[in-house]
Amino acid sequence: MASVIPVVSSRVVARPRVAAADAVEEAAGVAAVAAAGAETMNATCDTVGIGWRPELAAGILDHHDRIDLVEVIADDFFGEPRRLRALKTLSAQVPVVLHGVGLGLASASAVETRRIERMAHLVESISPLFWSEHLAFVRADGIEIGHLAAPPRSDATVDGAAENLLCASRIVGVKPFMENIATLIEPPGSALDEASWISKILSASDCDLLLDLHNVFANGLNHGYDPREFLRKIPAGRIRAIHIAGGKLISAPDGTQRVLDDHLHDVPDPVFDLLEEAAALSLNPLSVILERDGSYPSMESLLAEVSQARQALARGRTRRAERVEVPG
Repeated sequence: MASVIPVVSSRVVARPRVAAADAVEEAAGVAAVAAAGAETMNATCDTVGIGWRPELAAGILDHHDRIDLVEVIADDFFGEPRRLRALKTLSAQVPVVLHGVGLGLASASAVETRRIERMAHLVESISPLFWSEHLAFVRADGIEIGHLAAPPRSDATVDGAAENLLCASRIVGVKPFMENIATLIEPPGSALDEASWISKILSASDCDLLLDLHNVFANGLNHGYDPREFLRKIPAGRIRAIHIAGGKLISAPDGTQRVLDDHLHDVPDPVFDLLEEAAALSLNPLSVILERDGSYPSMESLLAEVSQARQALARGRTRRAERVEVPG
C-alpha cells in the first residue's frame, strides 16, 4: 500500500523576524542583531526549504513556520493515484516544488514523450512553484543505468539537451529549472568545460538553472578548479534555485581523494560560502533547498542548517548592495 502524506493544517509562510531580532538585541548584543536584521530584510525575496522525505515529514510539518517550501521527488508520484491525491492536498496548503530524477534530458537522444507527459500530468495536478530536472542522462539504447550520469560535454549533447528541453517545455507548459550534477570523473569525449556546456544549454533552451552548490564544490575538488571561478563563468541571471547538501571524501583507485555527493552528511562550510557568493552575484529571488537522503540528524540540526542558509543569503545580498552603492 502506498504511504499517505500527512497534511499540514495551515499554509507555510516566511514569517517576519523583526520582533525576534529585537529580542536578540537585548539578549545577545549588537552582532546578533545585525545578523538577524539582515536575515529579516532578505526574507521578502529569498526562500529556504527542505527536501520532502517520509522520515522528515513529521518534523517538517511540526516546524512549518520555519520552512518556506518543500521539494518533492516527482518520480515518486508517477502512476500512484493515492499518493497523488495526498500530494494535491498538501500542495494546496504548503508551497511545493517538483524535482525530477528520471527524464534524462541532457542527452543527444530524444526523450520519449510519454515520460514527459507523466511530469506534465503532475505539474497540472498540483501547480508547483516550479519544476526541475538534471543535466544528466539515465539511459542509453534502452538500457537503464540506474543513476544520474554526466554525458560528454560536446556540441552534440548541447543540441540534444536543448531539443529535449524545448520538447519538455512544450508538453509540460512550463520550462524546467535544470540542475548541474556531480561527477567523480570527467566525462570522456568532452570538448567543452562544464561551465561553458551548461551556459550553452541554458541559452539554447532559454531555461534557468537550479544551481547545486555541493556539486560545484565536489566537482571543483575532484577536477581541480576553483568553485568560485565556476560561479563567475555561469550566467548569474539564469540562477533561480539552489541545492545545498553534504557528502564525504572517498579514495580513488589512484590514491587521490574525491568528494562523493551522497546527501548523507551536514552541509560543509565551503558550500555555505558558495551560497553567499551566489547571492552576491544573482539579482533573482532564490529558492534554496536543503537536501538530505539518509543518516538523518535531529530536526533542530536541519533547521539550524536552514538558518545558516538564510544568513549566507543575507551576507551575499548585503555584499551585492554595498557593491552597487559604491560610486564609480
